[in-house]
Order: sequence, then C-alpha cells, then structure tokens
Amino acid sequence: MHAVNRRTLLALTLIASLSPFAHAAEQKSVAVTAIVDHPALDAARKGIEDELKAAGFEPGKQIKYQYQSAQGNPATAAQIARKFIGDAPDVIVAIATPSAQAVVAATRSIPVVFTAVTDPVAAKLVAGWSASKTNVTGVSDMLALAPQIDLIGKVKPGAKRIGLVYSPGEVNSVVVAKELKAELAKRGMSLVEAPAPRTVDVAPAAKSLIGKVDAIYTTTDNNVVSTYESLVAVAQLAKLPLIAADTDSVKRGAIAALGQNYYDIGRQTGKLVVRILKGEKAGSIAPQLADKLSLSLNPAAAQKQGVTLSPALLKEAKETVK
Repeated sequence: MHAVNRRTLLALTLIASLSPFAHAAEQKSVAVTAIVDHPALDAARKGIEDELKAAGFEPGKQIKYQYQSAQGNPATAAQIARKFIGDAPDVIVAIATPSAQAVVAATRSIPVVFTAVTDPVAAKLVAGWSASKTNVTGVSDMLALAPQIDLIGKVKPGAKRIGLVYSPGEVNSVVVAKELKAELAKRGMSLVEAPAPRTVDVAPAAKSLIGKVDAIYTTTDNNVVSTYESLVAVAQLAKLPLIAADTDSVKRGAIAALGQNYYDIGRQTGKLVVRILKGEKAGSIAPQLADKLSLSLNPAAAQKQGVTLSPALLKEAKETVK
C-alpha cells in the first residue's frame, strides 16, 4: 500500500510538473527587440502590444511575450537575435533597422516582422516591395520628402540651406540624406550634412551647423532621436528652427513634424503579427508603408528657436503641443 501511494504521488507530481510545459507548448510566443529605447520606438512597441491584446493575444496572458533592447549597440542586437532564435518563438518582431538586420541575418525559418524601418530594400531585409517568399515582412516608416521640404518652407520661409545631423552607420539615414540632397537641389536649395556616428556626437555635429544653415531637419535616425534634447538645446541657443520627421520629437522640442505616429505604426505592425500567429506565412504578406500622416506643431519651441508660425500652418495641425 505504501509503495502504491508513493508511486501514485510520484505520478501526480510528474503530471503537475509537466502540465505548465504542456500548456506552454500550445501557447503562442512573440519575441520583440528594439535597437534602443526612445519615445518613437517605445510608442511602436506599445502599439504592437495593444493590437495583440485587441486580437485576443494579450502579452504575458494568452501568449508568451518577451522584449529586449540592444541599448543602441549593434553587437548586443546580434546577441539578442541569437538568444531569440534559440527560444524559437512563433514570431520575432524587430523594431528599427539595426535590430531587423541582426534578426534577419540570423534566421531563415522563424517569421520576422520588422517595423520602424525606413528602407527595408536598401537595408537588405527584403528584395522588393512585393511579398518576399522568405520569412520576412513588416512595416516601413518611409516618408515622401517633397512634403517635408514644403513644411520646412512653411516654418522658415525663404530657407535655402538645410542642415542634417545623422548617423553615417545607419543605412536608412544615409539613403535619406542622399535623396534629400537631390530633392532640395531641384528647388535651388542645398543640404549641409553633419555626421554623428554616436549619440555623444549629436550636439557637436549640430553646433558645427551654426552660421552655415537656415534650418535643421531630422530624420528618424535612432542616434539623433535618442538624444534629441541635446539637439534642441543647440537649436534654441543658435535660433535655428528644428523640423522633425516624427511627431514624437515635436513633444521633445522640434517645432514641427509631418510624420507618422509611431503608436499607429505599431498597431499596423501588430496586425501583421496577428495574421502570422493565425497561420499566414510572413513571406506571403507584402511589406507595407505606414498609412497615416499627421502634422504636429510646437508654437513654444518655435518662439524659442526664433520663428513665428503662420495662422494658416497652425490651422493645418492635427496636434498642437501646449
């Protein structure tokens, strides 16, 4: 009797210890990584989490979910990619180009959804804009540059020389610099480049533009956005209008941005993740462009940077930062 009880007890213990694993095996899992934490990328991640929850895949409840930031370090991004691949989740979401490149380089089998990547083709994540037939899809935050230049002209009428602080190591930023230069040239305007390879280089790069430019434009460059306040400080000091590509930077001191809302980009990305969790193949879903643009203005920042916004421009704004 004693032996039977012991055997029964052992069996019950074994079943109890196995049951979480049995449950985990059925449970879907999503792993998310970003190159760095900053407001725009954090908003994208929040959008992804909210979209998953809305579709019945609440992170940490209905699905296993993990997030890791590379803290701006490409070598760390590669380590995170390897760790995630070892975990074998159902989907890996990579926020921003360096993280997406690290993950895509590390797996050909686990579905990868990139987001907040400006040019996924130049970054070699996908071969083109049609369905990739690989394990990769995602959402791009690419912006048409002509409306961006129109906005610079509305903020600072008559601006001819436009400064650009960017990271020469970020492929998206290099692509945008080249295209912006060509687009400005069509209008008899010029681009003055100020490379900033690291976040600590951003303020000195901005200072190097003083006296050489009429306004500064910033892209969604991760180095620049991570230390945006240091750029704002230079713009205020030199009375140089600062125009951004992402609306989150307006809350941090840029005068204006005609850009995507990164939370909306996250929701759009989350929809792709849900489709894959429900059985669609990543390679059968064509990469998408972010589908919402809005104008954000910061009149107080304009005052500090030496410009007054026209009533017509103020009327256009979807969001005015108080």
